[in-house]
Amino acid sequence: MPEAYVFTAFGGPEVEGYADLPVAEPGPGQVRIAVRAAGVNPVDWKLRSGMMPAVADGGFPVVFGNEVAGVVEAVGPDTEDFAVGDEVFGNPLTGGYARRTLLSAALTAHKPPELSFTDAAALPVAAATAYDALRQLALPRGSTLVLVGAGGGVGVAAAQIAAHEGIRVVGVASAGKRELVESFGAVHVAHGDGVADRVAAAAPDGVDAVLDLAGGAGLEAVASALPGVRLVTAGDPVTAGRFGGVMVERVRGADALAEVARLAVAGVLSPGVTAVFGLDEAGRALRSVESGHAIGKTVIEVTA
Repeated sequence: MPEAYVFTAFGGPEVEGYADLPVAEPGPGQVRIAVRAAGVNPVDWKLRSGMMPAVADGGFPVVFGNEVAGVVEAVGPDTEDFAVGDEVFGNPLTGGYARRTLLSAALTAHKPPELSFTDAAALPVAAATAYDALRQLALPRGSTLVLVGAGGGVGVAAAQIAAHEGIRVVGVASAGKRELVESFGAVHVAHGDGVADRVAAAAPDGVDAVLDLAGGAGLEAVASALPGVRLVTAGDPVTAGRFGGVMVERVRGADALAEVARLAVAGVLSPGVTAVFGLDEAGRALRSVESGHAIGKTVIEVTA
């Protein structure tokens, strides 16, 4: 089985494929892990498409994936807190759709034994982004939050954390994701024509903030109907900026990772994994997310 699933140029699915890559040695402040699971996110195909070209500063091929869980198999110089055999999760430096990858110790946390590798791999991007966004908004109990794109990985996490903090959530998502959104205590609102009226009906006492996870026309339709309402976006600063919104300020650290893991173990936060693929099915996993119809979180499992 090849070592990793990569893209060899910017473009569409035609630039994807498997590659056998050399095993990298961890440098100072780094660990190498044997990957057991890797989360799949929209940012993965966006990077491949060339929306964020700095990702290829080191040249091609580029390994897909920005969140992983696995077992430490090598520790670099001047790296504290980790040892060979530790079960960890975090944001990889050299991609996640692979049998091995490097992580910065600063972006790695110990995996609680109660948490599976598959669930842990679903936390570093989606759950941690949701956690950072809600800390940034700092809404008091009793507030009303509109989540645009509530049916994806970040939305599922944000809905759960917000509900735990006593925040009323109105989740904008496709009709097919209604059951998922409502299962986390949110009020579901279908996107599309008339969404602004449906949001108003779902929040008759007003809205305190909007957390956007979808961008584009969906964000514009909601934001234009809520002038002056605080707005944070996870991916469309251009549209959000027209309405006074700002990007999520990512903290990106081991402390935030440890906190979302604690919430998961406590039963406050379900990682929301709804689809699991093998590494040999990485292309299918990515297509399922790229289609925009994935419900919840998609994870690639890597056998030992």
